[in-house]
Amino acid sequence: MKLQLALDRLSKGECLKISKETQNYIDWIEIGTGVIKEYGMSIVREMKEKFPDKVLVADMKTCDAGKHEAIQAFEAGADITTVMAFSADRTIKDTLEVSRDYGARVMIDLLGISTQQRINELINLGVDLVSLHYGKDMQQDGSIHLNLFDLIRSDEKLDVTVAGGINLDTLPAIIRENPSVVIVGSAITKANNPAAIARKMKGFI
Repeated sequence: MKLQLALDRLSKGECLKISKETQNYIDWIEIGTGVIKEYGMSIVREMKEKFPDKVLVADMKTCDAGKHEAIQAFEAGADITTVMAFSADRTIKDTLEVSRDYGARVMIDLLGISTQQRINELINLGVDLVSLHYGKDMQQDGSIHLNLFDLIRSDEKLDVTVAGGINLDTLPAIIRENPSVVIVGSAITKANNPAAIARKMKGFI
């Protein structure tokens, strides 16, 4: 089980600082959508240069123009780019094709998906990495809902990441669901001592 650091709603300086402080305890680094919108592909390039041994996720949240956006992400050094599950099948196919050309991967964000039918369709398209995502706005009424895992229980071939308000209190319940990757953002990035929280989380995992 891997620990992914999600960097969002942060300055470039904060992204670099927190990543450096926590690098001994994290496996994957995610450049959040808001950070990419602020700084473009340049921050993806810089983060890959600074942390070449980490798996770098560009959270592009692509929902159209899949081929173009995937090329952008992979050319900048991303190992994984994200695509929304509600995108057209053609968009998802295009990003998967590009990922194979670059020896990279596509993570399909399941935000808003609630039916097994769409999961089956994604698998048939060749998807092998998904993100159970309890969105920031949805978190206003409480922490992550574990029933999200019901969507993917029937297919053990999927690599599953999980994100959404995960902290030291909620982490044990998440771990029991045995995802491939646990994604943590503000619980680490807003902590007084990000390295200490990352170390504790990695210890739990």
